[in-house]
Amino acid sequence: MGYSVGQVAGFAGVTVRTLHHYDEIGLLCPSGRSGAGHRRYDDADLDRLQRVLFYRELGFPLEEVAVLLDDRDSDPREHLRRQHALLSDRIDRLQRMAKAVEHAMEAHQMGINLTPEEKFEVFGDFDPDEHATEVRQRWGGTDAYEQSTRRAASYTKEDWQRIQAQADDINRRLARLLESGAAPESEAAMDLAEEHRGSITANHYDCSYEAHTCLGEMYVADARFTAYYDAVRPGLAVFLRDAILANAVRAV
Repeated sequence: MGYSVGQVAGFAGVTVRTLHHYDEIGLLCPSGRSGAGHRRYDDADLDRLQRVLFYRELGFPLEEVAVLLDDRDSDPREHLRRQHALLSDRIDRLQRMAKAVEHAMEAHQMGINLTPEEKFEVFGDFDPDEHATEVRQRWGGTDAYEQSTRRAASYTKEDWQRIQAQADDINRRLARLLESGAAPESEAAMDLAEEHRGSITANHYDCSYEAHTCLGEMYVADARFTAYYDAVRPGLAVFLRDAILANAVRAV
């Protein structure tokens, strides 16, 4: 007896109207009719419909689909190979698109969810978005990165202003301590280093002593960080690095 148009529509996830249209244009004509004249589809019809839907999913116009399927010299296995190649190419393009969207999402998270005006108000000439790719490449996949991006995505302009003010205050006090001639191994310097570590934990990610010492080394090794701290007071990057190391030793 075959399958009714409603059954086939249910199998294929298309509408009855679509199947009627395919019949009208000769793309998929049912192999039989019921006694009442209703369309009846057999297994061969279902196979053809599957091929039609493959090509439609790939964006082929119906006229071209009909030509592909009605070519007497075509090999069904060649159709499958062609469909597989086209689908593989589409999957590859979609994966590239998904990766691009993923990167954009991460950049947006690192972009702090602020308007351009708010970013300038908080960070001045520094634009976090410009460094999002580098941050992801260096630390992406780490717990610290995941924790930091989650927090960053939730912060408001006021939150960032508070965080920036806290960092500026610690830097100013470190600079005054350096100017006073205090050693980085002094209690006052180590206490400020601990406060520095605590601010990172409170505002960005759980910063262990080991992670903190790595940051200290980066402040000296990376010219951009050195310039940032030394702009507060020359020699501050090295002073902070040494205070961080001394504080980590003290904590052992």
